[in-house]
Amino acid sequence: MDETKHPQDPQIRHETTDVNVWAVGKFAIGLVVVCVVSIVLLFGLLKFFQSREETAVANTVEPVKLFPEPQLQKTPILDLKAMRAEEDKLLNGYAWVDQPKGVVRIPVAQAIEVLAKRGLPARSAPAAAPEVPKK
Repeated sequence: MDETKHPQDPQIRHETTDVNVWAVGKFAIGLVVVCVVSIVLLFGLLKFFQSREETAVANTVEPVKLFPEPQLQKTPILDLKAMRAEEDKLLNGYAWVDQPKGVVRIPVAQAIEVLAKRGLPARSAPAAAPEVPKK
């Protein structure tokens, strides 16, 4: 027999006592009423705060005097360009590091070429440890 088809018996019906429809309906209506009242109170509070803010005198704040260091940069792009220009000047220019001792700074590209011609100083190889015979 096919189990998905039920016999057409008028005595067989769904259970009507499982759910109290009126209680669920009252809860839903109460929930909607509470939400509406909450939204109305929220908008009232918002209007109160807006009216209070409009009547208050705006204070002029000077961030340089009010906030401690470090402060945000006013012109970050220009500051970054200036910092990079200083770095490029150090990396690509000639300057004295210690004039009495004769120590100078040369551009990085030239220093790489000089180092490639001369080579790196060699380190002395550490003495090899004597092998221990296996037993």
